Amino acid sequence: MEELIKRVQELGIDVEDLLISAVSRVDPGEAIRLRLETAGKYLTEAGEYLERGDITQASERAYKAAEEVVKALAEKYNMPEYQNALKEGRWYVYWLASVATRLSESLGDWIKEGWDSAYYLHVWGFHEGKVDAHIVNIRLRDVRKLVEEASKILKNVK
Repeated sequence: MEELIKRVQELGIDVEDLLISAVSRVDPGEAIRLRLETAGKYLTEAGEYLERGDITQASERAYKAAEEVVKALAEKYNMPEYQNALKEGRWYVYWLASVATRLSESLGDWIKEGWDSAYYLHVWGFHEGKVDAHIVNIRLRDVRKLVEEASKILKNVK
């Protein structure tokens, strides 16, 4: 099994997301809880990487936390982007951005701001390596708020 997981990951497939998506088809509430738990784990890791001075990994973990939260919110509100992801068997970044923007109208700008900061870190911190710890720390606050506010909404999902 470990060899299979390793080979799938080498192909660029996010095994964790694949498994949560499979759970979603059977028990959407459990999938939302798993995404929220995963987001919390990534947020904690982002802080730990930042403390160690690993800007690249701190940036990517912050992005992954936001990604999981936006997916969970999309699922809770049965957004069209979520339905598209189910049909396609994967998420696209532009769907995540669309969910964050559309939900910010009804739930608050914290969603859009958290997503935007996470995506900024994904591009400029992870891919480009052009940010410093101070910038990551500032952007991480928006991501932390995204996770905290979403947790209030998603904590009792059935």
